Amino acid sequence: MSSPAITVIVPGRDVAEFAGEALRSLQDQSLDRWRAILVDDGSTDDTRRLFADAASSDPRFQLVEHPAPRGLGAARNSGLARVDTDYTAFLDADDRLRPGALERLHATLETSGSDFVVGAYVRLRPDAEGPGYTPGAVQPWVSAATDPARTATTLAQHPAASGNIVAWSKLSRTSFWHSHGLRFPEGRYYEDQVVAQRMYTLARAFDVVPDVVVDWRERRDRSSITQRLSEVEVLHDYLEALGEGIAVLRAAGADDAVAERGRLIRALDLPPLIRIAQTHPDPSYRIALEAFLETLPE
Repeated sequence: MSSPAITVIVPGRDVAEFAGEALRSLQDQSLDRWRAILVDDGSTDDTRRLFADAASSDPRFQLVEHPAPRGLGAARNSGLARVDTDYTAFLDADDRLRPGALERLHATLETSGSDFVVGAYVRLRPDAEGPGYTPGAVQPWVSAATDPARTATTLAQHPAASGNIVAWSKLSRTSFWHSHGLRFPEGRYYEDQVVAQRMYTLARAFDVVPDVVVDWRERRDRSSITQRLSEVEVLHDYLEALGEGIAVLRAAGADDAVAERGRLIRALDLPPLIRIAQTHPDPSYRIALEAFLETLPE
């Protein structure tokens, strides 16, 4: 086997129900030149054991343990500190990669020479009956960011790309992370927003492809951060992350991307929050949302 070209950082905390499927999705990749750093973030279920078993049976897996939970940003940063391959990718341990994902993303960057490539993704939703999950369709905002394919583009040329803020839909040159000191904020619920906008504004060029590369799980137990937005603390972090992402774009003079983010947030993020605020027992929820609205670009 050739030496690995890609390191995939796989953080997980208490995701034993799904981790096996995530790891199999790596082993099923059509491109086998990868290694994976499995970061157990202080799990109390069988996640650490599943990661350890994978590392003992497949040398491409490496286990990193956090004795106590430190959060998703810290777990990803622990993985980043150990990357020694040309390319870096991410996969949350409750999601799954499509079989051709790494091959498609890697081939694109090898050809283009860009700093990173962005792929499409879909929601993996729980079935109405039974224990299974079924992938949905590509949502309009995802298509706007990734379809049609573009090679060696920039944020000025393609401002709608700024709507794809998730870490796990991208493959990047590791040198890009190192040269700009990119790391995830720690102690936050929403750690992707600022990093993604820094990537877009710092890149010499990036690529987008319409191929679905990840199935993003909407968990039935509603324990993921994106499903806890009725909590005031989570809301505050979410709004702060959105605002910080916009501030990065604005500071870079990416006015068209700022406008795109404003439109997307108003169309996608705000309606469910407004519905929650209408019946939320804590008035601070509504107050925080109204204050954010006053700062949001039209």
